[in-house]
Amino acid sequence: MMLTPRFDLAFRSWGNVLNRWFEPYPYVMECEEWLPTSDIAETEKSYIVSMELPGIDLKKNEISYHGGILSVKGEKEKELTKNESCRCAERYSGPFRRTFRIPGKVDTDKINTTYKKGILKVTLPKSEESVRKKITVH
Repeated sequence: MMLTPRFDLAFRSWGNVLNRWFEPYPYVMECEEWLPTSDIAETEKSYIVSMELPGIDLKKNEISYHGGILSVKGEKEKELTKNESCRCAERYSGPFRRTFRIPGKVDTDKINTTYKKGILKVTLPKSEESVRKKITVH
């Protein structure tokens, strides 16, 4: 939608007045559950799920794989010190749960996880029957 310059200016001015009146602390965001952003990749020999989880204590989280479903469940705790009041909160915190359906068979004994620079990476190696085999014509 395109606003005329005069209407746009008036709209912004009233928006600022209303924000100051109703929101003493702008941008406060409370979420009961948030979803970490994730990527899923496939190589010839594995599936790789990467999730952005900065500031997470992975010892308090649960990663599981069963029946073709990878599940990552945990919580990001808000860091506050004594006598601190929050004036602006833009970073998500609270519980999260992500599930991903993995399309092929996985060798569950060789699943590997790494956590580096706030990125959790779960590598799920394909089982022998899921790896594509090249067929040569004779």
